[in-house]
Amino acid sequence: MNTKFRLGVLGSGKGSNFVAIADACAAGRVPAQVALVLSDVENAGILEQARARGIPARYIPPGPFRTKLDPDTERAYVQALKDAAVDLVVLAGFMRVLKSEFLNAFPGRIVNIHPSLLPAFPGLEAWKQALEHGVKVTGCTVHFVDAGVDTGPIIGQIAVPVLEDDTPETLHRRIQLAEHELYPKCIAAIARGELELRGRRVVWRSGGIAPELRYLVGSR
Repeated sequence: MNTKFRLGVLGSGKGSNFVAIADACAAGRVPAQVALVLSDVENAGILEQARARGIPARYIPPGPFRTKLDPDTERAYVQALKDAAVDLVVLAGFMRVLKSEFLNAFPGRIVNIHPSLLPAFPGLEAWKQALEHGVKVTGCTVHFVDAGVDTGPIIGQIAVPVLEDDTPETLHRRIQLAEHELYPKCIAAIARGELELRGRRVVWRSGGIAPELRYLVGSR
């Protein structure tokens, strides 16, 4: 019987974080497999990336709303994930807010990555928010998903400096490099049972060490 930890990935875009996760699974760095990829965008790159790897991938129309799924559509997503017997729902650039029915179907089993050091700069285009605010350091955060927007308990973070000549594009690229490092590490820790939630604090236990908060400069 195949008992490997199973991931269901939701995304709306190119799927670069999905690629990092899928490749880490294939290389054995994450003790899990991607069981299903779902998208609310019919021609999303994440679907192409999944199919190229032989991973089941489906487009489910999102319904009439721009920022959320309608109730029937949300139930369709939940059912598809349950049919795939996923242990963890991974949001990888999924541009819809999940409502209570979805959250209740997978309590404590939905994670997201956000391109800032939360709680700073929640919401859309966080790297642009950081530049406009004039901060010297930003980064990325992996967190559990709750009913708020980017408000769930924080699992791990990596800091990325804002350089004097940064543009939104150069800063975003470096943040994405950090995301591709951080997200697989956090998912691996969940799959190994190394995390414990104490109120809002996520504690890395059983000898696990949280990815340190550090600078990731990289290239432009």
